[in-house]
Amino acid sequence: MTSPGPSLGTPLSPHATRVLLLGSGELGKEVAIELQRLGAEVVAVDRYADAPAMQVAHRAHVVDMLDPAALRAVIDAERPDVVVPEIEAIATAVLADVEADGVRVVPTARATRLTMDREGIRRLAAEELGLPTSPYRFVDTLDDLRAAVAAVGMPCVVKPVMSSSGKGQSVIRDADDVAASWEYAQTGGRATATGDAGVRVIVEGFVDFDYEITLLTVRSAAGTTFCPPIGHVQEDGDYRESWQPQPMSDAALAAAQAVAARVTDALGGWGVFGVELFVVGDQVLFSEVSPRPHDTGLVTLVSQDLSQFALHARAVLGLPVPEPTRIGGADQQAAASCAVLAEGTGIPVFDGVGAALGVPTAQVRLFGKPRVEGGRRRVAVTLARGADVEEARARARESAAALAVRLA
Repeated sequence: MTSPGPSLGTPLSPHATRVLLLGSGELGKEVAIELQRLGAEVVAVDRYADAPAMQVAHRAHVVDMLDPAALRAVIDAERPDVVVPEIEAIATAVLADVEADGVRVVPTARATRLTMDREGIRRLAAEELGLPTSPYRFVDTLDDLRAAVAAVGMPCVVKPVMSSSGKGQSVIRDADDVAASWEYAQTGGRATATGDAGVRVIVEGFVDFDYEITLLTVRSAAGTTFCPPIGHVQEDGDYRESWQPQPMSDAALAAAQAVAARVTDALGGWGVFGVELFVVGDQVLFSEVSPRPHDTGLVTLVSQDLSQFALHARAVLGLPVPEPTRIGGADQQAAASCAVLAEGTGIPVFDGVGAALGVPTAQVRLFGKPRVEGGRRRVAVTLARGADVEEARARARESAAALAVRLA
Protein backbone atom coordinates (compact mmCIF):
# COMPACT_ATOMS: atom_id res chain seq x y z
CA MET A 1 0.00 0.00 0.00
CA THR A 2 1.30 3.46 -0.88
CA SER A 3 2.11 5.72 2.07
CA PRO A 4 -0.31 8.66 2.43
CA GLY A 5 2.71 10.97 2.66
CA PRO A 6 2.92 14.28 4.50
CA SER A 7 0.06 16.69 5.08
CA LEU A 8 0.18 19.83 2.93
CA GLY A 9 -1.28 23.14 4.07
CA THR A 10 -2.98 26.04 2.31
CA PRO A 11 -0.83 28.94 1.07
CA LEU A 12 -0.99 32.20 3.05
CA SER A 13 -2.60 30.47 6.03
CA PRO A 14 -1.16 29.49 9.43
CA HIS A 15 -0.96 25.91 8.14
CA ALA A 16 0.95 26.69 4.92
CA THR A 17 3.74 24.42 3.72
CA ARG A 18 6.34 27.11 3.07
CA VAL A 19 9.18 26.56 0.59
CA LEU A 20 12.03 29.06 0.25
CA LEU A 21 13.76 29.09 -3.15
CA LEU A 22 17.36 30.33 -3.06
CA GLY A 23 17.80 31.34 -6.68
CA SER A 24 14.95 32.51 -8.87
CA GLY A 25 15.98 32.04 -12.49
CA GLU A 26 14.13 30.20 -15.24
CA LEU A 27 14.59 26.79 -13.61
CA GLY A 28 13.43 28.10 -10.25
CA LYS A 29 10.38 29.61 -11.96
CA GLU A 30 9.26 26.20 -13.21
CA VAL A 31 9.90 24.66 -9.78
CA ALA A 32 7.81 27.42 -8.15
CA ILE A 33 4.90 26.74 -10.50
CA GLU A 34 4.97 23.01 -9.77
CA LEU A 35 5.21 23.58 -6.01
CA GLN A 36 2.19 25.85 -6.17
CA ARG A 37 0.24 23.18 -8.03
CA LEU A 38 0.73 21.04 -4.93
CA GLY A 39 -0.41 23.82 -2.60
CA ALA A 40 2.96 25.05 -1.33
CA GLU A 41 3.53 28.66 -0.32
CA VAL A 42 6.57 29.74 -2.33
CA VAL A 43 9.03 32.46 -1.36
CA ALA A 44 11.59 33.39 -4.02
CA VAL A 45 15.02 34.85 -3.23
CA ASP A 46 17.68 36.17 -5.59
CA ARG A 47 20.37 38.83 -5.79
CA TYR A 48 18.35 40.99 -8.20
CA ALA A 49 14.76 42.19 -8.33
CA ASP A 50 12.01 40.78 -10.57
CA ALA A 51 13.84 37.52 -11.29
CA PRO A 52 11.70 34.96 -13.19
CA ALA A 53 10.58 32.91 -10.16
CA MET A 54 9.77 36.08 -8.23
CA GLN A 55 7.14 36.85 -10.86
CA VAL A 56 5.12 33.76 -9.90
CA ALA A 57 5.97 33.39 -6.17
CA HIS A 58 3.82 34.43 -3.22
CA ARG A 59 6.61 36.67 -1.89
CA ALA A 60 10.11 37.66 -2.92
CA HIS A 61 13.30 39.02 -1.36
CA VAL A 62 16.41 40.52 -2.94
CA VAL A 63 19.39 39.22 -0.97
CA ASP A 64 23.12 38.65 -1.49
CA MET A 65 23.04 34.91 -0.82
CA LEU A 66 26.81 34.81 -0.34
CA ASP A 67 26.39 37.12 2.67
CA PRO A 68 25.84 34.78 5.65
CA ALA A 69 24.11 37.38 7.82
CA ALA A 70 21.74 38.50 5.07
CA LEU A 71 20.90 34.92 4.11
CA ARG A 72 20.25 33.88 7.70
CA ALA A 73 18.07 36.95 8.26
CA VAL A 74 15.71 36.11 5.39
CA ILE A 75 15.47 32.46 6.47
CA ASP A 76 14.70 33.49 10.04
CA ALA A 77 12.09 35.97 8.85
CA GLU A 78 10.27 33.50 6.59
CA ARG A 79 10.65 30.39 8.80
CA PRO A 80 10.29 27.96 5.88
CA ASP A 81 9.59 24.25 6.19
CA VAL A 82 11.94 23.55 3.29
CA VAL A 83 14.86 25.48 1.79
CA VAL A 84 15.55 24.68 -1.88
CA PRO A 85 18.87 25.98 -3.28
CA GLU A 86 18.47 26.59 -7.02
CA ILE A 87 21.94 28.04 -7.65
CA GLU A 88 25.49 27.34 -6.43
CA ALA A 89 26.43 30.82 -5.13
CA ILE A 90 25.14 30.44 -1.56
CA ALA A 91 26.74 30.74 1.89
CA THR A 92 26.53 27.00 2.55
CA ALA A 93 27.56 27.25 6.21
CA VAL A 94 24.21 28.96 6.87
CA LEU A 95 22.39 26.03 5.30
CA ALA A 96 24.16 23.65 7.66
CA ASP A 97 23.12 25.81 10.61
CA VAL A 98 19.44 25.99 9.65
CA GLU A 99 19.42 22.25 8.87
CA ALA A 100 20.72 21.63 12.40
CA ASP A 101 17.83 23.75 13.65
CA GLY A 102 15.33 21.40 11.99
CA VAL A 103 14.70 23.05 8.61
CA ARG A 104 14.96 20.61 5.69
CA VAL A 105 17.51 21.65 3.06
CA VAL A 106 17.14 20.09 -0.40
CA PRO A 107 18.74 17.72 -0.95
CA THR A 108 20.97 18.28 2.14
CA ALA A 109 23.28 21.03 3.35
CA ARG A 110 26.26 18.72 2.84
CA ALA A 111 25.28 17.92 -0.75
CA THR A 112 24.88 21.62 -1.50
CA ARG A 113 28.33 22.36 -0.06
CA LEU A 114 30.05 19.51 -1.89
CA THR A 115 28.54 20.36 -5.27
CA MET A 116 29.01 24.12 -4.93
CA ASP A 117 32.60 23.71 -6.08
CA ARG A 118 34.08 21.25 -8.53
CA GLU A 119 36.80 20.16 -6.15
CA GLY A 120 34.44 18.78 -3.52
CA ILE A 121 32.36 16.72 -5.92
CA ARG A 122 35.31 15.51 -8.03
CA ARG A 123 37.18 14.29 -4.95
CA LEU A 124 34.03 12.55 -3.71
CA ALA A 125 33.42 10.81 -7.03
CA ALA A 126 37.00 9.91 -7.99
CA GLU A 127 38.83 9.54 -4.68
CA GLU A 128 36.14 8.34 -2.27
CA LEU A 129 33.80 6.41 -4.58
CA GLY A 130 36.46 5.34 -7.10
CA LEU A 131 34.36 6.27 -10.13
CA PRO A 132 36.07 6.70 -13.50
CA THR A 133 36.69 10.34 -14.46
CA SER A 134 38.98 12.29 -16.73
CA PRO A 135 42.49 12.93 -15.34
CA TYR A 136 42.59 16.15 -13.31
CA ARG A 137 44.65 18.50 -11.15
CA PHE A 138 43.69 21.43 -8.89
CA VAL A 139 45.95 24.49 -9.02
CA ASP A 140 46.21 27.94 -7.44
CA THR A 141 48.96 29.65 -9.43
CA LEU A 142 50.00 30.13 -13.04
CA ASP A 143 53.17 28.08 -12.48
CA ASP A 144 51.10 25.24 -11.02
CA LEU A 145 48.82 25.46 -14.05
CA ARG A 146 51.77 24.99 -16.39
CA ALA A 147 52.84 21.91 -14.43
CA ALA A 148 49.31 20.51 -14.42
CA VAL A 149 48.93 20.98 -18.18
CA ALA A 150 52.19 19.08 -18.68
CA ALA A 151 50.87 16.28 -16.44
CA VAL A 152 47.40 15.80 -17.96
CA GLY A 153 48.42 16.66 -21.54
CA MET A 154 46.89 18.83 -24.23
CA PRO A 155 44.23 19.57 -25.17
CA CYS A 156 42.83 20.07 -21.68
CA VAL A 157 40.00 22.05 -20.10
CA VAL A 158 40.49 24.71 -17.43
CA LYS A 159 37.58 25.73 -15.17
CA PRO A 160 37.31 27.74 -11.96
CA VAL A 161 36.28 25.36 -9.19
CA MET A 162 33.36 27.70 -8.47
CA SER A 163 31.54 28.88 -11.59
CA SER A 164 28.47 28.12 -13.69
CA SER A 165 27.21 28.33 -17.28
CA GLY A 166 30.74 28.02 -18.66
CA LYS A 167 32.00 31.25 -17.07
CA GLY A 168 35.80 31.23 -16.88
CA GLN A 169 36.05 27.93 -18.78
CA SER A 170 38.47 27.49 -21.70
CA VAL A 171 40.41 24.87 -23.63
CA ILE A 172 44.21 24.83 -23.76
CA ARG A 173 45.40 23.43 -27.08
CA ASP A 174 49.05 24.55 -27.01
CA ALA A 175 51.50 26.22 -24.62
CA ASP A 176 50.62 29.69 -25.92
CA ASP A 177 47.08 29.32 -24.49
CA VAL A 178 48.12 28.77 -20.87
CA ALA A 179 48.52 32.38 -19.68
CA ALA A 180 45.32 33.58 -21.36
CA SER A 181 43.39 30.60 -19.98
CA TRP A 182 44.63 31.40 -16.48
CA GLU A 183 43.55 35.03 -16.75
CA TYR A 184 40.12 34.08 -18.07
CA ALA A 185 39.59 31.64 -15.20
CA GLN A 186 40.51 34.36 -12.70
CA THR A 187 37.76 36.66 -13.95
CA GLY A 188 35.04 34.08 -14.63
CA GLY A 189 34.66 32.28 -11.30
CA ARG A 190 32.51 33.14 -8.29
CA ALA A 191 35.36 32.94 -5.77
CA THR A 192 37.97 35.68 -5.29
CA ALA A 193 41.73 35.28 -4.99
CA THR A 194 43.33 35.38 -1.55
CA GLY A 195 46.95 36.17 -0.64
CA ASP A 196 49.50 35.20 -3.27
CA ALA A 197 47.28 32.51 -4.77
CA GLY A 198 44.81 33.04 -7.59
CA VAL A 199 41.29 31.70 -7.95
CA ARG A 200 41.54 27.91 -7.63
CA VAL A 201 40.95 26.04 -10.89
CA ILE A 202 40.62 22.46 -12.07
CA VAL A 203 42.59 21.21 -15.08
CA GLU A 204 40.89 18.27 -16.76
CA GLY A 205 42.38 16.01 -19.40
CA PHE A 206 40.37 16.08 -22.60
CA VAL A 207 38.03 13.11 -23.00
CA ASP A 208 37.51 11.88 -26.56
CA PHE A 209 33.93 10.85 -25.83
CA ASP A 210 31.35 9.55 -28.27
CA TYR A 211 28.68 11.75 -26.65
CA GLU A 212 27.78 13.27 -23.29
CA ILE A 213 24.53 12.95 -21.40
CA THR A 214 22.62 14.32 -18.46
CA LEU A 215 20.98 11.54 -16.48
CA LEU A 216 18.24 13.10 -14.36
CA THR A 217 18.22 11.03 -11.17
CA VAL A 218 15.39 11.49 -8.68
CA ARG A 219 15.69 10.51 -5.01
CA SER A 220 12.34 10.56 -3.21
CA ALA A 221 10.31 8.88 -0.51
CA ALA A 222 9.70 6.07 -3.03
CA GLY A 223 13.41 5.44 -3.74
CA THR A 224 15.52 6.34 -6.78
CA THR A 225 14.19 6.69 -10.32
CA PHE A 226 15.82 7.77 -13.58
CA CYS A 227 14.53 9.78 -16.51
CA PRO A 228 15.54 8.67 -20.01
CA PRO A 229 19.03 9.96 -20.87
CA ILE A 230 19.33 13.46 -22.29
CA GLY A 231 21.87 14.29 -24.97
CA HIS A 232 23.10 17.85 -25.29
CA VAL A 233 25.36 20.32 -27.05
CA GLN A 234 27.42 22.87 -25.15
CA GLU A 235 29.31 25.92 -26.34
CA ASP A 236 31.90 27.49 -24.05
CA GLY A 237 30.62 25.26 -21.27
CA ASP A 238 27.01 26.43 -21.56
CA TYR A 239 23.99 24.47 -22.79
CA ARG A 240 22.66 25.28 -26.27
CA GLU A 241 20.56 22.23 -27.28
CA SER A 242 19.26 19.10 -25.60
CA TRP A 243 17.22 16.11 -26.67
CA GLN A 244 15.60 13.06 -25.14
CA PRO A 245 16.11 10.18 -25.34
CA GLN A 246 19.79 10.00 -26.25
CA PRO A 247 20.26 6.68 -28.06
CA MET A 248 22.71 4.45 -26.17
CA SER A 249 23.40 0.76 -25.64
CA ASP A 250 21.77 -1.16 -22.82
CA ALA A 251 25.21 -1.70 -21.28
CA ALA A 252 26.06 2.00 -21.37
CA LEU A 253 22.68 2.95 -19.90
CA ALA A 254 23.09 0.43 -17.08
CA ALA A 255 26.57 1.78 -16.36
CA ALA A 256 25.28 5.37 -16.38
CA GLN A 257 22.51 4.53 -13.94
CA ALA A 258 24.97 2.73 -11.66
CA VAL A 259 27.33 5.72 -11.58
CA ALA A 260 24.46 8.16 -11.00
CA ALA A 261 23.02 6.03 -8.21
CA ARG A 262 26.37 5.82 -6.41
CA VAL A 263 26.98 9.56 -6.58
CA THR A 264 23.47 10.57 -5.52
CA ASP A 265 23.34 7.93 -2.76
CA ALA A 266 26.58 9.40 -1.39
CA LEU A 267 25.09 12.91 -1.46
CA GLY A 268 21.78 11.80 0.06
CA GLY A 269 18.53 13.70 0.47
CA TRP A 270 15.53 14.05 -1.83
CA GLY A 271 15.16 15.84 -5.15
CA VAL A 272 16.32 15.86 -8.76
CA PHE A 273 20.04 15.53 -9.47
CA GLY A 274 21.46 16.37 -12.90
CA VAL A 275 24.31 13.89 -13.34
CA GLU A 276 26.58 14.73 -16.29
CA LEU A 277 28.44 11.82 -17.86
CA PHE A 278 30.80 11.15 -20.76
CA VAL A 279 30.13 7.98 -22.79
CA VAL A 280 32.82 6.13 -24.74
CA GLY A 281 31.38 2.97 -26.26
CA ASP A 282 29.86 1.14 -23.28
CA GLN A 283 32.14 2.92 -20.78
CA VAL A 284 30.82 5.81 -18.70
CA LEU A 285 32.93 8.52 -17.04
CA PHE A 286 31.62 10.84 -14.34
CA SER A 287 31.85 14.57 -15.13
CA GLU A 288 29.70 16.70 -12.75
CA VAL A 289 26.48 16.65 -10.74
CA SER A 290 24.02 19.39 -9.82
CA PRO A 291 21.72 18.72 -6.83
CA ARG A 292 18.78 20.38 -8.57
CA PRO A 293 16.97 20.45 -11.95
CA HIS A 294 19.36 20.89 -14.87
CA ASP A 295 19.22 23.35 -17.76
CA THR A 296 19.46 20.50 -20.30
CA GLY A 297 16.36 19.07 -18.59
CA LEU A 298 14.19 21.88 -19.96
CA VAL A 299 13.40 19.37 -22.70
CA THR A 300 11.31 17.41 -20.16
CA LEU A 301 8.68 20.16 -20.34
CA VAL A 302 7.47 18.46 -23.54
CA SER A 303 9.03 14.99 -23.41
CA GLN A 304 7.50 13.59 -20.20
CA ASP A 305 4.13 13.63 -18.46
CA LEU A 306 5.98 14.83 -15.35
CA SER A 307 8.77 17.29 -16.14
CA GLN A 308 11.94 17.39 -14.06
CA PHE A 309 10.38 20.34 -12.23
CA ALA A 310 7.25 18.38 -11.32
CA LEU A 311 9.40 15.48 -10.16
CA HIS A 312 11.54 17.83 -8.07
CA ALA A 313 8.48 19.42 -6.46
CA ARG A 314 7.08 16.03 -5.48
CA ALA A 315 10.40 14.90 -4.03
CA VAL A 316 10.95 18.21 -2.22
CA LEU A 317 7.59 17.86 -0.47
CA GLY A 318 8.27 14.29 0.60
CA LEU A 319 5.89 12.77 -1.94
CA PRO A 320 6.56 9.59 -3.95
CA VAL A 321 7.89 9.95 -7.49
CA PRO A 322 6.79 7.52 -10.23
CA GLU A 323 8.66 6.64 -13.39
CA PRO A 324 7.86 9.44 -15.86
CA THR A 325 5.88 8.50 -18.98
CA ARG A 326 6.90 9.70 -22.43
CA ILE A 327 4.54 12.14 -24.14
CA GLY A 328 3.58 11.67 -27.79
CA GLY A 329 2.42 8.98 -30.15
CA ALA A 330 4.31 6.87 -32.66
CA ASP A 331 5.17 9.95 -34.74
CA GLN A 332 6.56 11.82 -31.71
CA GLN A 333 9.08 9.49 -30.12
CA ALA A 334 11.69 12.16 -29.28
CA ALA A 335 11.81 15.73 -28.00
CA ALA A 336 14.34 18.56 -28.14
CA SER A 337 15.04 22.01 -26.75
CA CYS A 338 17.00 24.92 -28.18
CA ALA A 339 18.24 27.88 -26.12
CA VAL A 340 17.52 31.41 -27.31
CA LEU A 341 20.18 33.99 -26.42
CA ALA A 342 20.29 37.75 -26.18
CA GLU A 343 23.50 39.73 -26.41
CA GLY A 344 24.13 43.28 -25.23
CA THR A 345 22.41 45.43 -22.61
CA GLY A 346 18.73 46.18 -22.23
CA ILE A 347 15.27 44.74 -21.63
CA PRO A 348 14.41 41.76 -23.87
CA VAL A 349 11.60 42.20 -26.38
CA PHE A 350 10.54 39.19 -28.45
CA ASP A 351 9.43 39.32 -32.08
CA GLY A 352 8.32 36.38 -34.20
CA VAL A 353 6.64 34.46 -31.38
CA GLY A 354 3.79 33.49 -33.69
CA ALA A 355 6.20 32.16 -36.30
CA ALA A 356 8.11 30.24 -33.65
CA LEU A 357 4.88 28.62 -32.47
CA GLY A 358 3.93 27.86 -36.08
CA VAL A 359 6.58 25.13 -36.33
CA PRO A 360 4.91 21.71 -35.94
CA THR A 361 4.72 20.58 -32.26
CA ALA A 362 6.72 23.66 -31.15
CA GLN A 363 6.31 25.34 -27.77
CA VAL A 364 8.04 28.46 -26.48
CA ARG A 365 9.02 29.49 -22.95
CA LEU A 366 9.95 33.16 -22.48
CA PHE A 367 11.77 33.32 -19.16
CA GLY A 368 10.87 36.87 -18.16
CA LYS A 369 14.40 37.91 -17.28
CA PRO A 370 14.10 41.61 -16.46
CA ARG A 371 17.31 42.73 -18.13
CA VAL A 372 20.43 41.62 -19.97
CA GLU A 373 23.65 43.27 -18.82
CA GLY A 374 26.34 42.72 -21.43
CA GLY A 375 27.55 39.42 -22.79
CA ARG A 376 25.21 36.65 -23.91
CA ARG A 377 22.34 35.50 -21.74
CA ARG A 378 19.76 32.76 -22.18
CA VAL A 379 16.33 34.44 -22.24
CA ALA A 380 14.03 31.79 -23.75
CA VAL A 381 13.86 28.21 -24.95
CA THR A 382 12.01 26.53 -27.79
CA LEU A 383 10.74 22.97 -27.49
CA ALA A 384 9.49 20.45 -30.02
CA ARG A 385 8.78 16.78 -30.55
CA GLY A 386 9.46 14.60 -33.58
CA ALA A 387 9.47 11.06 -34.90
CA ASP A 388 13.15 10.82 -33.96
CA VAL A 389 15.88 12.94 -32.38
CA GLU A 390 16.89 14.51 -35.70
CA GLU A 391 13.39 15.72 -36.51
CA ALA A 392 12.80 17.02 -32.97
CA ARG A 393 16.10 18.94 -32.98
CA ALA A 394 15.41 20.40 -36.42
CA ARG A 395 12.00 21.64 -35.29
CA ALA A 396 13.35 23.17 -32.07
CA ARG A 397 16.11 24.94 -34.01
CA GLU A 398 13.63 26.20 -36.64
CA SER A 399 11.40 27.58 -33.91
CA ALA A 400 14.37 29.28 -32.20
CA ALA A 401 15.50 30.82 -35.48
CA ALA A 402 12.05 32.38 -35.95
CA LEU A 403 12.20 33.98 -32.49
CA ALA A 404 13.99 37.34 -32.70
CA VAL A 405 15.19 39.06 -29.53
CA ARG A 406 15.93 42.77 -29.38
CA LEU A 407 17.01 44.76 -26.33
CA ALA A 408 14.99 47.88 -25.58
